[in-house]
Amino acid sequence: MKQQYHYKKRQVEKKSSKEFRFGEGRISSYLSFVLGLLSLLAVFAYLYPSYLTTTELRQAYDAKQLQNVLKYGMYFSLLFGVLSLLLNKAKYRLRGLMGIALTLAAFALGGYNIPVGQVEPRELSLGVDWLILAFLGSAIIFMVLEKLFPKYRDQLIMRPEWGVDMFYFCFNHLAISAIIIFANYHISHFDWAVSATVQDAIQSTPIFLQVAIIVLCADFVLYWEHRAYHEIKWLWPIHAVHHSIENLDWLAGSRGHFIQVFSERAMVMIPLYLLGADQTALNIYVTFAALQAILIHCNLSISFGPLKYVFVTPQFHHWHHSSEEPAIDTNYSAHTVLFDRLFGTYHLPDQHWPAEYGTTVPLPKSVIGQTLYPISANANLLRNKE
Repeated sequence: MKQQYHYKKRQVEKKSSKEFRFGEGRISSYLSFVLGLLSLLAVFAYLYPSYLTTTELRQAYDAKQLQNVLKYGMYFSLLFGVLSLLLNKAKYRLRGLMGIALTLAAFALGGYNIPVGQVEPRELSLGVDWLILAFLGSAIIFMVLEKLFPKYRDQLIMRPEWGVDMFYFCFNHLAISAIIIFANYHISHFDWAVSATVQDAIQSTPIFLQVAIIVLCADFVLYWEHRAYHEIKWLWPIHAVHHSIENLDWLAGSRGHFIQVFSERAMVMIPLYLLGADQTALNIYVTFAALQAILIHCNLSISFGPLKYVFVTPQFHHWHHSSEEPAIDTNYSAHTVLFDRLFGTYHLPDQHWPAEYGTTVPLPKSVIGQTLYPISANANLLRNKE
């Protein structure tokens, strides 16, 4: 069946009126608003670090040094806001004014001069710091890559349902403390499986080998969890939320039902916990996994050469998101293509890319509708069995 399939090229409608173009004031107005909002959030995080920052992440950055980044962000927000007022398009000025107002509010609350001191640890908090750093890093790296090497040049930055996926992005990062608590509770049930002999053997190997072992073990667990979400009927409606997106880019990977978000993080923690690898190796893996999760959803034309036959790349994972017949229920792996190869779920047709994305049965477009979808879908499944 797959050999006889006629692959088509994807058609992306060009919408010139919604493109970002220099000289109109739209780019500067959005930059002013985004930087102003992030600046205000950062100020609140400095004012209430126990409630708005995460203990694990605070250990990875220098809060005092980041105030220099905040300073430039605030001044650039004002600069872009003024620029948006001076340019021609009046319809973009309101957003520029909002960016200026947000930045002035941040200055009024203390700006980049808030004293940095000891933070009272709290088990549960909102990951505002994680949200800000992840957004800035992801947007700067992957949006630039998508503009330099786009697979679909006419796909908009703010494509359809962009706002929905931005909500998921914010939720997933703000809820990081709750996710960690749940994951730690989950892995505590596997104390019986911990082997000091195995952990000593892992720790005695070079760091690069520890990372390779972690990648393979995590990939094995994620492969079977992912496959279960596809092939167990009552689990599929949960995972279908992630597959409902029809335009892939750096933000697309953020869409996911909260049940899947929590369960996926908890499941991948099991091999990390049992292996007992060095912290350095774990940090390398976490960084690798986070970047790859964004990369494989990107609107990128980079082929990656022979690496695409080893690691999961955008082309490989885009086929996983395709609603075309040969691609359905394929390419489950998160890191390498090994387990798809071993278990017969590999699909990478030469130079072809998908023409269609999404689910064969349309899902609700709203966050609330998508959150409730598994309930209605499984209710229908039960009614059909009766």
